[in-house]
Amino acid sequence: MKFNRFVLLAGLAFAGLCTAAQAQDTLKIGWAISKTGPFAAGAAVTTLPNYQVWVKDVNDAGGINVGGKKMKIEVIEYDDRSNSEEMIKAVERLATQDKVDFILPPWSTGMNLAAAPIFNKLGYPQLAVTANTNQAPQLTKRWPNLTFWLGLPSEITDGIVETFSKMNKDGKINKKVAMIAVADQFGIELSTATREGLKKAGFDIVYDKSYPFGTQDMQPVLKDAQAANPDVLLAFSYPPDTFAITDTAKVLAFNPKVLFVGVGTAFPGYKGKFQAGAEGVMGIGGSDANLPGIKWYIQHHKEVIGREPDRWASPITYASLQVLQQAIERVGKVDRAAIIKEINTGSFETIIGKVKLEDGQNRNIWSVGQWQGADFFGVAPVNKAGAKAPIAKPAWQ
Repeated sequence: MKFNRFVLLAGLAFAGLCTAAQAQDTLKIGWAISKTGPFAAGAAVTTLPNYQVWVKDVNDAGGINVGGKKMKIEVIEYDDRSNSEEMIKAVERLATQDKVDFILPPWSTGMNLAAAPIFNKLGYPQLAVTANTNQAPQLTKRWPNLTFWLGLPSEITDGIVETFSKMNKDGKINKKVAMIAVADQFGIELSTATREGLKKAGFDIVYDKSYPFGTQDMQPVLKDAQAANPDVLLAFSYPPDTFAITDTAKVLAFNPKVLFVGVGTAFPGYKGKFQAGAEGVMGIGGSDANLPGIKWYIQHHKEVIGREPDRWASPITYASLQVLQQAIERVGKVDRAAIIKEINTGSFETIIGKVKLEDGQNRNIWSVGQWQGADFFGVAPVNKAGAKAPIAKPAWQ
């Protein structure tokens, strides 16, 4: 009886070891992302497709090499419903109940900033690609696991001022600017920094207005902006607003020589919807379409997802996942603290070129892009390799 009991216990222990070994055959990676709600449009273009492409690429290659063993990715995902409280609950569940090895970040500045304390508390690296805040240098000191990838609002401002100043010097525009911004952290930070930068550069801000998040009718603000007769309409907007502002400007026959709209300008759907009307439209970010890595990525994304990626944060999102993978492989085990250190100190080869974070921030960035022909090229910083000269926007057809 005692012997049988020993055999039974030994058998159970062996089964447990087998289960543990099987569990180690995969890396569990989770995310909570906006699949419904107002953030879903942005997440569905910039973030989720890149998670899906990367996971497919890793698994098709046999997995991530962890200490000499190829480990495929097992995905656990939740819909945060564009709600920060839901997102935080889902992140906690991924860590404490699902016990995932890594958690990929949500979409948007606000969601990533809301997630930062819980990612830090749980000890997970947070690749906050779609977050843009001037607090980044302070936040990465407070939370070393947190990294930022799109530059600072102040750097975007520098690019905007640099671009507009060049166009003014070349006689393409005057110095009259109308500025509108969504009234959340993204819009407030960027408009505040840009307002100061433009004034310092001698530009005349003839109209300056914020609008509530979720605004659908852009006619009132655009009519007032048009009445101020600016050469530049500058909007810090989210994807639905970006499309609505462009549509409304066409309806009103509002033809500024510079139309700069925010998140969504670089989306393939923007070019698809406005066709020739997208020519000369500016927005945040951009890419160098002539880079071999970018050429491969655009075609590959299209083959996997069925459509092209956006030309700003999408390639950087994929590049951040390449960095994560390389960091895991260098450390050789699921040691999140060591992987966080490697992400912060290592140098990585990616589709956007070499990436080496400085104080938790990616410096390989574009601040201003513009549709010229079939691509959304980076135009600022003007001294960055691959930068295109900015052009004045043609009148609406």
